[in-house]
Amino acid sequence: MAGNKKSALITSDFEVFGKVQGVFFRKHTQKKASDLGLKGWVMNTPHGTVVGQVQGPQATVDDMKVWLQKIGSPKSKIDKATFRNEGPINNYAFRTFEIRR
Repeated sequence: MAGNKKSALITSDFEVFGKVQGVFFRKHTQKKASDLGLKGWVMNTPHGTVVGQVQGPQATVDDMKVWLQKIGSPKSKIDKATFRNEGPINNYAFRTFEIRR
């Protein structure tokens, strides 16, 4: 499909609403993103949501978006996830997927 051309990279900011704090959501998000080979970060907000940024190939970012919308950590209850500032990037801005505090 892509031949010898590297997969195009995209970036997307996200915010997840619902019962997503105090349920190891950040830890599971980091593990899922790392398992998928994605880069970026995740952190809690003062108003009870989780925000972050994810970078990687389009199809893999799409997989992560589904996970953020529908799966999450085992004890989480996701009401909704929003995505913004999505677009192509030439290079990763991060080396890993980290939890920010």
